[in-house]
Amino acid sequence: MKNVKKHVTGIDVSKDELVVCQGHLYEDLSIELFAHKNFPNTTRGFESLVKWVEKSGSANRYVMEATGVYFESLAYYLSDNGYQVSVVLPNKISNYFRTLEIKTITDQTAAEAITQFGLERMLDNWQAPKGIYRKLRQLTRERYQVVETRTVAKNQLHAESSEAYPNKTSLARIKKHIAFLDKQEAEIKAELSELLKEDSEMKKIIVILCSIPGVGLLTAAAVLAETNGFNLIRNKRQLTSYAGLDVREKQSGISIKGKPKISKKGNKYLRRAMHLPALAAIRHDERFKTIFVRLVSKHGIKMKAAVAVQRKLLELIFTLFKTQTKYDKDFFKTTAVAIPIKG
Repeated sequence: MKNVKKHVTGIDVSKDELVVCQGHLYEDLSIELFAHKNFPNTTRGFESLVKWVEKSGSANRYVMEATGVYFESLAYYLSDNGYQVSVVLPNKISNYFRTLEIKTITDQTAAEAITQFGLERMLDNWQAPKGIYRKLRQLTRERYQVVETRTVAKNQLHAESSEAYPNKTSLARIKKHIAFLDKQEAEIKAELSELLKEDSEMKKIIVILCSIPGVGLLTAAAVLAETNGFNLIRNKRQLTSYAGLDVREKQSGISIKGKPKISKKGNKYLRRAMHLPALAAIRHDERFKTIFVRLVSKHGIKMKAAVAVQRKLLELIFTLFKTQTKYDKDFFKTTAVAIPIKG
């Protein structure tokens, strides 16, 4: 009988269900996927899952994707109860999935791929992010929804006002709705400011990130919230892929079958957070303006160049966060390294 070197439970998490697969890695490096079962994505389901896994009698690691917010309750439950947990960025799993000879994509094959990934890789233990990041995400996403609703209302107001005989009572109701949404946004901004003031470490980070041209409190808060303080991010390539700002190109032989474009298979809130800051950086910072002008002169597409600036700006936020340094626009004339904060 072969000795088990590693035991992993891979979990494909959805809103209501956990699709689970167990696997062994043996000393001869062969892999066996030997058990499958589904559980509800509830506390009672978590308890049943743990009991089922513990019947295998092997030291175990639970591996799952960071799928929206649905994985969080399970990850917190396992971590709080002392189990080894690894949470992997979705793009890592999807890239790994493409290397496997799997023709049919189902929840079960996804769970199997996650299990195999966990068996083949040395994964870090997941650490629950600071509570402030969770609160930041709730507030920044709420503001995003309020702004989206207000945009729809403003478009409706414009359409109603442009009619030959606009209905005055309809216009009054729309204006009242817009005023209500303005008040909601102001309340959310005030709550965000108070939340950041309460945490001295977070306040310092915000000051660092806001030294970047175009990046204000809302942008910094949104980026930190959507990445949990870059908790799972190890490098710039992972970050751009997580945001969906990575470039995809279809190519066969020497002929290109499709134009290169960003994947958009990532966090839409993170992409949205970088849109306006990139435009501001292009207007007010020579370094980003130079990048933008060079790319536009190359292919003539302003939006494509603006997206490239978004990517550069996001990478810069990551760098300054990791190095705890402020941005100095003049320093970039000779080097790409930021200077340390003094005092």
